[in-house]
Amino acid sequence: MGRYLSIDYGRKRCGIAVTDTARIIASGLTTVQSCTLEKFLTDYMSKESVDRIIVGLPTTMRGEPSESMKYITPAVNRLKKLFPDTPIEFFDERFTSVLAHRAMIDSGMKKSDRRDKAVVDEISATIILNDYLQSTQNSN
Repeated sequence: MGRYLSIDYGRKRCGIAVTDTARIIASGLTTVQSCTLEKFLTDYMSKESVDRIIVGLPTTMRGEPSESMKYITPAVNRLKKLFPDTPIEFFDERFTSVLAHRAMIDSGMKKSDRRDKAVVDEISATIILNDYLQSTQNSN
C-alpha cells in the first residue's frame, strides 16, 4: 500500500505532507519552491510509492473557488500529465493556515519561528491530509 501525499499549493512555495504506508498518520514532509514542485515530486515518487495526491482547494466563505485557483489549476493539470496513473484530487483547505498558526502556538513554538511561512505551509499540508484521512474514514 502506498502513501497519500498532500500539497498546500502557493504561488511561491508548497507545503508537502505524507501519510505512513498504512495511511493512518499524516506528517509534514517539507516545503519546496513552487517552481521546483514537479522535480521534487518526480524524485520523491521514484523512491516512495504514492497512491494518491491531495491538493488543498482554496475556497471563499461562500464555498466558491478562490482567486488563487487561476494558478493552482494549471499546476495540477501539469501534475496529472506527469503522473497519469496517480489520482489527484482537491480537498477543502479553508482555515488551514489559521489552524496551523494555532497548532504552532499550542506547541509552544517561539514567535520568531511562527513567522516562518514555510513551516506554516508544511503544517497546513499536514492538516489538509489529516482532514482528508478523517473524511475517508467517516465515509466508510
